[in-house]
Formats: sequence, structure tokens, C-alpha cells
Amino acid sequence: MTVKLRLREPQGKVFGCSKRFRVLVAGRRFGKTYLALVELCRAAWAPGRTAWYVGPTYKQAKRIAWKALKQMTKPYWRQRPNETDLTIELSWGATISIRGADHYDSLRGEGLDFMVLDEYASMAPEAWTQVLRPALSDKIGKALFIGTPRGFNHFYDLFAAARTQPDWAAFQFTTEEGGNVPAEELESAARELDERTYRQEFQASFENLTSGRAYYAFDRNWNVQILRYDPTKPLIWSLDFNVNPMCSILAQQVEDHIHILAELVLPDSNTVAACEAFLERTEPWQRSHPLPVFVYGDATGNSRKSAASRTDWQLVKDFIGRYTHSYRASMRVPNANPPLKDRLNCVNALLCNHAGERRLLVDPHCKHLIRDFEQVCWKTDLNGNPVGELDPSDPTRTHVSDAVGYYIVRQFPMRARVGYY
Repeated sequence: MTVKLRLREPQGKVFGCSKRFRVLVAGRRFGKTYLALVELCRAAWAPGRTAWYVGPTYKQAKRIAWKALKQMTKPYWRQRPNETDLTIELSWGATISIRGADHYDSLRGEGLDFMVLDEYASMAPEAWTQVLRPALSDKIGKALFIGTPRGFNHFYDLFAAARTQPDWAAFQFTTEEGGNVPAEELESAARELDERTYRQEFQASFENLTSGRAYYAFDRNWNVQILRYDPTKPLIWSLDFNVNPMCSILAQQVEDHIHILAELVLPDSNTVAACEAFLERTEPWQRSHPLPVFVYGDATGNSRKSAASRTDWQLVKDFIGRYTHSYRASMRVPNANPPLKDRLNCVNALLCNHAGERRLLVDPHCKHLIRDFEQVCWKTDLNGNPVGELDPSDPTRTHVSDAVGYYIVRQFPMRARVGYY
């Protein structure tokens, strides 16, 4: 089998390594999956050989690798690929298949010469230890693990162990070293992402994104400033529908900066009281024409009912409807909330991005919000391991910062992850 290879130097180092088990940790768009496909073609060079590409899920593996694999191997097909089994049989009798690790028990039984485990950090480690590793035993098969870090999980453990085991090799390369992403794109990403997320996604660094302070990028000395309402800019009102306390924030966007002007924190309260507090707080800012307001907040308010049969967001809309002479409101509430980690990453990116820019400023009167930014932490289990949730031990914390996060993640979402290649 002859395939034209165009591997860059870092990819070539991995490709040229003769170790049985190799672990590649690399930033987004390094060229990991292209390298994986080239490796599969090499592994299937002789009759009777069997090679697998394994992704975190069946659908994900198919989406990432199937089309590209067919294009790479088309001149050597024995027959048309099996679109149901995602298997390509080559003219000399070797096969390459696409598999998903989401139902890894179904992968038992077949002996393999080679496999690639792509985005291994997103797989259950048991897929390797219980099913895939034994599949290599009778043929003394080889494996290549590739992916971008996701904290200090089993992928980190594997990478660390690979550096000390005699039949293993470990490689670590940044996105920049891959040579596929221009410098201006990396500069743009550095301005959009917080420091830890940028290091993880583009510098292939193992980072703790779900331990310690949730808003680690906040610095009272830099993010807290005396702020003034600007009558030429629309107002932002974002709500969290907790009962005790009921919280919302008032903010404005000034160019690419967000100014948190005020917080409305109401103990043992409800949505109706929050609307009344908003009316009272914004009255000094009202002029002869309706005040433009963009309304954001917790998507679960579309189902939760604070009074009789009315949901929280229905109550807010009723309030706005009664005061059309005072407010020209635009509702910007999603159907569902994004994952917690994504929301916090977005806030941290505005508090301080990888380029060192701080674009989220808080007025010193927002004392609860400042405490949230300084005190809210990730929850850990009894052994000190992160569990992916915020620590709920202080019931007064998290809610006003949640209100900020619902706005930030909606208006400044993390752009789509740079792809797997």
C-alpha cells in the first residue's frame, strides 16, 4: 500500500517511534486525527491485518474520521465500504474499521493488530483496560492514544505513566508546533479564552478547571472599579431565580467591556419582588423615552412557577408589559442553560483572558458579587477529588454570580471548539 504522506516534523516524530504503545497529547488543530489515519493505513499494510479507529462515541468517531478515511484509502478498496459496520476492506485482505467507545462491551471478541484511541480523555478508562487492551494480546498489537487534555484524569495518568514504562512513549505538542493554525488565529483565541482554558486547548497543558476557586481569574485590585451609568447605552438585566436570595444584576456593555453597575439581592423573595426592585433601582435612569433593556437569565425560569400558574419568565414579561412606557425590552433567554463549566469559563475569559486583558468590571457596591468571585469554589468529595459541581455549603453564594454568567455565556459564548485535526 502506497500513500503519500505529508507529515510535519512533530507528527513525524510520533510516526517514526517504534514503541508498542504511544501517547500523544496535543493542542487543537495540531493534526492528530490526520496522523491517526496515516497510522491506520500503515498498520493495514499486509494481508489479514485488522486496525481500528476508536472515538469517544460511535457518532463522533464516524463524524470525525469516516469520510476522511474513505478518501485516503479509496484507490485500494476490495469493494465498497460497509456503511453500516463502518469497515473498509482493502484489496489484499486487510481491514480498517471505525468504532465508538460509548458501548465498549460490544467491542469484545476481535483480535487486533493496531488501534488508535482518539480523544482518549473523553472515554471511560475501562474501555481500554477491560476490552481494548486484551484485544491486542494474541497478535501483540500496538496502540496510539491521542487527544487534548481534560484536567488531571485518566489521560493524564496514562501520559505520566508512558514516560516511565519501557514499551511506551509519550509526546506533547502545542497547537503552534503543529503548524496548521496561523499566528493571528492563536492571538484571537488568546483574547477570547481565559488563561487556563487556552493553555489546555492550545498548549496541551493539563489544567485543573474544576478545582479550587471557580472564578480564579478575578482580582479585586483590577476588576473592581467605580462605574457610572451611561444613558447612551442600553441596560442589561440578568436574573437568577433562586428564592433565598433572589438575585439579578444591572450592567452595560461599553465597547468590548462589561460594566456591572448594580446587584439586586433579595433575601427570602420571589420574581415579583425582583421586578419591583428593578423598577425602583432604574427609576433614576428613566428619561422621556422608554429605557432600552436587554433581559437575560436562567432558562429554567421557563418551567419554574413562582406564583400560581405563572412561570418566572411569564411574570417578568407581565411586568415589562405593564411598563412599556418606561422600558423597551428585548428578551434574550435561551431554551436551556449551557453546561456549568462552559458558563464559568466564559466569565473567567472576561475577567482576564490569556492575553492579560480584563473586560469584566464590577462596581464596588456589588458586595455580594465580589464575594462570589472571591469565595465560590468547586466542590470536592471526601478524598479531595473534584466532582464537577460548585460547593453549596454557603447558601448565600453562587446566585448573583450565576446571574452574571447567564448573561455572559449568552452574549460572549465560547466559540466552537477548534476541531480534532
